[in-house]
Amino acid sequence: MTATALAAAVPLSLTTATDAGAAGDHPIVFARYTATAPIEDLYALSPSGGTPVQLTHTSGVSDVMPSWSPDGKRVAFVRYGSGGAIDGIWTMKTTGGGLKAVPGTRGAADPAWSPDGKRIAYAKPVGTQREIYVADIDGAPATRLTHTAADDLHPTWSPDGKYLAFNRADASGHSRVMRIRLSTLAQTAVTASGSHDWTPDWSHGNRIAFSRVDSSGFARLYLVRPDGSGLHRITTARRNDKNPSWSPDGSRLVFTRGGTDDADPEHLYLVRADGTGLTQLTKTDSHDLEADWRP
Repeated sequence: MTATALAAAVPLSLTTATDAGAAGDHPIVFARYTATAPIEDLYALSPSGGTPVQLTHTSGVSDVMPSWSPDGKRVAFVRYGSGGAIDGIWTMKTTGGGLKAVPGTRGAADPAWSPDGKRIAYAKPVGTQREIYVADIDGAPATRLTHTAADDLHPTWSPDGKYLAFNRADASGHSRVMRIRLSTLAQTAVTASGSHDWTPDWSHGNRIAFSRVDSSGFARLYLVRPDGSGLHRITTARRNDKNPSWSPDGSRLVFTRGGTDDADPEHLYLVRADGTGLTQLTKTDSHDLEADWRP
């Protein structure tokens, strides 16, 4: 789809997603598909609820994995075709149009905007595994940060922009949260080996939320400090909770809760960081995924 066609398809603004909320009510962007409309598009929704605003209307390609820019004026996302080939990372204005490809990101996924808005981190295939890269938002110069035989996925920035956390999946099917210092590329394990930890998100309050498949066999949300201390679980349902994203003030999380198989709908939920105040945010017969809360 051309940039011109997308610009015509995107709503003029997100004000309809935010006017119903309180002052400072920052919207949530997410990907949605349904059984009858399997192409994924991006939507925005107020954390106060209401009707989501559709941001992309593409045919033949899916738009997924959205990430807000720090100033809330652009969204980075991944586009892939019906055959599953990843077209790469793109950015667009939330006011409509301004579609730009990030050069050098063909095949890349999991975009994460740096706190200063100048760089983007992502996971990109190298041979049979994926590694973490950082590039200027215009795509250059791209720096490869990890060199392992494992899959390194889903980078997330520390509030000061000096570190990334990500999950490292090995050949045995285990995955743990790792931390890398950008200045030295020194890596430290945040969670234990033998875990099943995925999709970390680093808060402004310096805590990392992630999804763990624990001894229950279900994915639950956990919190941990960047040094690996203070690990505790905040959701306990016999459902699968994944893709947590922090609110700007670090008091709440938005996440996807789904059933035990792909036939069940997946909805967005909110929860306080202490595990209380669970609220279902979306309720349609859809799969609502990969939410990102505007900074």
